[in-house]
Amino acid sequence: MKLFELLKEEFVVAQLQSSQKEDVINELINLFKNDPRVANLEKVREAVLEREKIMSTGVGKGFAIPHGKTAAVNDILAAFGKTKSPIEYQALDSQPVNLIFLLVGKDNLVSRHIKLLSRISRMMNKDDFRGKLIEASSKEDIIELFKKEEESYFEV
Repeated sequence: MKLFELLKEEFVVAQLQSSQKEDVINELINLFKNDPRVANLEKVREAVLEREKIMSTGVGKGFAIPHGKTAAVNDILAAFGKTKSPIEYQALDSQPVNLIFLLVGKDNLVSRHIKLLSRISRMMNKDDFRGKLIEASSKEDIIELFKKEEESYFEV
C-alpha cells in the first residue's frame, strides 16, 4: 500500500484553519465525515485522541503523526494538513508543529498500520522533503510531492 494512494485531494488540507493541537486533529478527522469506510466517526476521534493522551505524536522537526486503530473503520484512512503558523503540540523535541499526517487503521490490520507509520516517519525525517511540503501551496502539489518522494525513496 502506497501513502500517496491513500492521500486523495479531499483528505489533504493545504492550510488548516485551527491553531490548537486537538482542534487540528479534529479538523483532519472531520474530513472523513461522509466517508463510507467509516462506520462511526466519533469512535475514530476517540481512538486517535486516546492514543494522543498516551504520548504526543509530535515526533519532532515540526511534524506530527496523530494515529489510532479502531473497529470503526473498514480500511486504512490517511489525511494530511499544514498549519499557516507552527502550533504548540507537546512534540518530543519541544518544537512547534506545522505538518500533520493523520493515520487511522483498522484494529485488525496492525502490521500494515505499523509499516505505514514507519514509512511516514522515514519520509518526514528528510529535511528537504519537509521543506518542499511547507512551500507547497495546493492539495495537488502536496500529493505529487508524496508520490515523488515515495517513488524515489522506497522504489514502489
